[in-house]
Amino acid sequence: MEVTDADWERVRVTAVEAMERAYAPYSHFPVGVAGLADDGRLVSGCNVENASYAVGLCAECGLVSDLVRTGGGLLVAVWCVDARGETLMPCGRCRQLLWEHGGPQCRIQTPEGELTIADILPQAFGAQDLTKGAP
Repeated sequence: MEVTDADWERVRVTAVEAMERAYAPYSHFPVGVAGLADDGRLVSGCNVENASYAVGLCAECGLVSDLVRTGGGLLVAVWCVDARGETLMPCGRCRQLLWEHGGPQCRIQTPEGELTIADILPQAFGAQDLTKGAP
């Protein structure tokens, strides 16, 4: 699926709307993310913190949950933003999550511009690696 400028704008606006719904009373660092699925659906997520920090949920987890909940498929474009609506780079854990649900060609807006997941997570571990050590 080709991602147009209009698609990117819809993704960015949805990411900002998701960020505005974030639950971040401890870090005061709300994050929103949105993605375009391969069938044209727009999905989103926000971070949801917890007093027990380790059980908080990142925005990308919410994004993938929304993708799966609404029919699955693959992400083709993703944009993550902070409280000012500025572009954020997903952490390493989230890059792995996006690899699994978008594949290496999924496009992502980064502080350095549009890249693929393969660009930001080279030599990623994937499902194909699970069979390498199997007897």
